[in-house]
Amino acid sequence: VQLVESGGGSVPPGGPLRLSCAASGYTRDSYSMAWFRQAPGKEREGVASISSFGRTRYADSVKGRFTISKDTTKNTLYLQMNSLKPEDTAMYYCAARAGLVVVDYALIEISYNYWGQGTQVTVSS
Repeated sequence: VQLVESGGGSVPPGGPLRLSCAASGYTRDSYSMAWFRQAPGKEREGVASISSFGRTRYADSVKGRFTISKDTTKNTLYLQMNSLKPEDTAMYYCAARAGLVVVDYALIEISYNYWGQGTQVTVSS
């Protein structure tokens, strides 16, 4: 499975941005997927997840501002980010795992075994 992120860039505070993650090489019918991010000098953290059944989960820091979705016909995962803040600045990574990732573990790195290379998001005036 290959994951390729796109859509990152530089935006002013309060602006929107949409990230995409194109997946290829799927060998199973369903995958759970997630977005993680890592800021300089910090550990990678889970941002949002969507299970193979479509159940979503968000980190408290992005609830109400970010929306995760997927288009199974295009094998693409999205992260719509609104009301961006400087603290959202980070490298954003797409992750996937075949089958179901239970919600309790949906924002934990070890729950996923496929990762993209990341796309940089910078929020600055």
